[in-house]
Amino acid sequence: MKNMKIAALVLLSLLVGSASFGQTGSTETLTVPLSSPGKPYSLKVHLVTGSIKVVGYEGKDVIVNVSPRKNEDEDRSEDTKNGMKRISVSGGYEVTAKEADNTVTVNTGNPNKALDLELKIPQDVKLKIGTVNDGDVSVENVSGELEVNNVNDKITLTNISGSVVANTVNGDVTVTFKTIDPKAPMAFSTLNGDVNVTLPADTKANLKLKSDNGDVFSDFDIDIDKTPSKIDKTTEPGMYKIKKDDWVYGKINGGGPEMMMKNMQGDIYVKKAGK
Repeated sequence: MKNMKIAALVLLSLLVGSASFGQTGSTETLTVPLSSPGKPYSLKVHLVTGSIKVVGYEGKDVIVNVSPRKNEDEDRSEDTKNGMKRISVSGGYEVTAKEADNTVTVNTGNPNKALDLELKIPQDVKLKIGTVNDGDVSVENVSGELEVNNVNDKITLTNISGSVVANTVNGDVTVTFKTIDPKAPMAFSTLNGDVNVTLPADTKANLKLKSDNGDVFSDFDIDIDKTPSKIDKTTEPGMYKIKKDDWVYGKINGGGPEMMMKNMQGDIYVKKAGK
């Protein structure tokens, strides 16, 4: 791969490629320059344990601030076992940022080490981020194509321009758009939590909505499809099945790209900006 630049934070010391760095207290910083600043780029960030916050800014570099969480066991230096005294050792960690051809990939070394990442990024990004345990995901003031995933916490996206696909398992999905891509389909889903999406008043979309154990609310004038729900029947030797489609379909402002919202436990809110 051409023009690859690698920067890494390792064990609280820094191994430096072409990236510069700084230190403030327990937070370490990586500054990753793009190969073609000012042009569209991709950013991928994945965590197993910890939170991710992304904020758009007017600069040209991707700035990654890394804050390790303190392990409660680190203060237990008085513990003894079999006549031996426990020696407390500060936990290490590793964060690596790779840049090649305007694609930045951020990964961590130890999946069991809880880290909180805060990134400042330029606009016009194809962003793919996610975490699994003990942390939420938030994005603010970013324009581009966003794919956001979480497993055990919420997703909050604020002042977004572009398109979004957001999915979590345990937590709310809350998205507020400044502007949307008028041609891009979007999806918002959670298993246990509310889906709350605020759209510009002039948004054109075909809505596909489903809450298994909740309600759907909107202040848009939605043209609901009143066509009887489709019923599928399957008859095979030893198996007989009937299934009725329970999605709600509707159009806002005459319709447009599909916008899917789904959850199992919780409500769905489709809001008009400014209300």
